[in-house]
Amino acid sequence: VLWISHTKAKSAHDMGREYKVMSKLKPVYPYVPEMVDFCTDESVLGCEFYIMERLVGIIPRADMPKGVNLSPEQARQLSINVIDRFAELHNVDYKAANLEDLGKGDGYVKRQIEGWSKRYGNAKTDDVPDYEKIMGWLHDNMPEQVKVVIIHNDYRMDNVVLSAQDPTEVIGVLDWEMATLGDPLMDLGNSRAYWVEANDPPEHQFLRRQPTHLPGMLTRDEVIQRYCEKTGLNVDNFLFYHVYGIFRLGV
Repeated sequence: VLWISHTKAKSAHDMGREYKVMSKLKPVYPYVPEMVDFCTDESVLGCEFYIMERLVGIIPRADMPKGVNLSPEQARQLSINVIDRFAELHNVDYKAANLEDLGKGDGYVKRQIEGWSKRYGNAKTDDVPDYEKIMGWLHDNMPEQVKVVIIHNDYRMDNVVLSAQDPTEVIGVLDWEMATLGDPLMDLGNSRAYWVEANDPPEHQFLRRQPTHLPGMLTRDEVIQRYCEKTGLNVDNFLFYHVYGIFRLGV
């Protein structure tokens, strides 16, 4: 599989960084595709690019692919496996894996609230709310960072690859361009913002990008419960992370 970058913008997708991140993660998190090589010679394709292993399987989108029909029991197992792979990432000892240069780590909560608030202000148009109350609330209610872990920063079902033989089994995790060191509950808030349930209102259903509406899927509350069981973290109040995840997705 070939991934290339078509832009020279300062904020562009850093192909070299993603290649290094995935190369370092592979030995400690086997769901990362095997990296083959990275090329900086722009005379080859007109841009930098990397080549990685192709994972042959199923990628769930808003709905499962045609012909892949999950029973409620299978849907539940799939959602459990997706959350378990997420927890496994957060359980990786990044220091033992020599991944301390992946990001700043400490101060992540404050950087995210300030950063996403600034991005919203820069992108805001006249036809959307100013969200000053929400941004103020997030700023005033920032919790202490629970710990520093490797975070994916965009973990959702359409960034995983499922086995073609068993569509409940996660065989790969893709899209590591935003991976860094940060707060695991902030990462969970990001991911849970995508978790649309079957009984959510129509305007929420419109945003669905993964098949979490299927009978048997874990609910949002069950996602937190399962995640905490697998990581040993305690979440007394998830409201801040929930609001942050929704706000970030809106931005």
